[in-house]
Amino acid sequence: MALTGLFLCLFLVGHLLGNLQMIFQTGEEGKRIFNEYAYFMTHNPAVKVLSYLTYFSILFHAADGIVLLVQNRRARPVKYAYSKPSANSSWTSRYMALLGTLVLVFIATHMSNFWWKMKYTTEVPLHSYYSETSQDTLYLTHKGEQITTAQLRMIGDTEGTQIIMRADKMNQSIEKEYNSYISENVLSEEQLLAFEEAKNKQIRKKDEVLGEGYKDLHTVVLQYFSKGNTTESGIPVGLLGTLFYVISMSVLAFHLWHGFSSAFQSLGLNHPKYTPLISIFGRGFAIVVPLLFAIIPVIIYINS
Repeated sequence: MALTGLFLCLFLVGHLLGNLQMIFQTGEEGKRIFNEYAYFMTHNPAVKVLSYLTYFSILFHAADGIVLLVQNRRARPVKYAYSKPSANSSWTSRYMALLGTLVLVFIATHMSNFWWKMKYTTEVPLHSYYSETSQDTLYLTHKGEQITTAQLRMIGDTEGTQIIMRADKMNQSIEKEYNSYISENVLSEEQLLAFEEAKNKQIRKKDEVLGEGYKDLHTVVLQYFSKGNTTESGIPVGLLGTLFYVISMSVLAFHLWHGFSSAFQSLGLNHPKYTPLISIFGRGFAIVVPLLFAIIPVIIYINS
């Protein structure tokens, strides 16, 4: 419990630093930086290993917490005739299982809203931006290819993060241009044959990847926590989502209030000199980290 808990504290710090880009970087630049960060976090091999370790830690931490709760209950099946737990234990320490369960519910909800959509659905569009130079909307790609949304509608589509030129669409476009040209011009038999040969050289036999784009998670997050995110019946999903996030971060703060310092005690790292410092740092961590997390959707909602 202690080891997985402390590892998850490190994960919280890393995740927070990434999420803070949502409010510290604005406009197209902020959108680009956050989407590049999101791509890095889902494609870098080392980060992938850390991700699987994080998933394992969350599940193990939750399962082990349940096992310990059951063991504690079995150790004293008959309750004390008189019990005043507040005399020697804090409220947070007595309700760690409940707090942890609520945090787990938040994690599952949060991942279904963003992580699942990002990795396994086509609901998250690719990052695009308007170019003053091209006077058109372009897709942001890794190598800076200039691929317009208008072009892609005509000759291709997207598949995951790949921008693909479909052979059938491209060939239809080539055939259309060819037929249009010969209908508007009088050509000799020799010219027709030469033109047909040139057309056949352009015909594509298979699909081609034009570039690798970034999923626009930035826009998805902004839209989710916005005032305009309401159902057809008028339910304010954006407001409820923001409130749920803030309340969940409050629950996380209470969970960390006891959990951080008790993890060191569980590992036997008690010392008259350092334990008070660990306790102070742990309480600061329990306040600052959840608070900064909670501020993000609140600012997004206010600015939407």
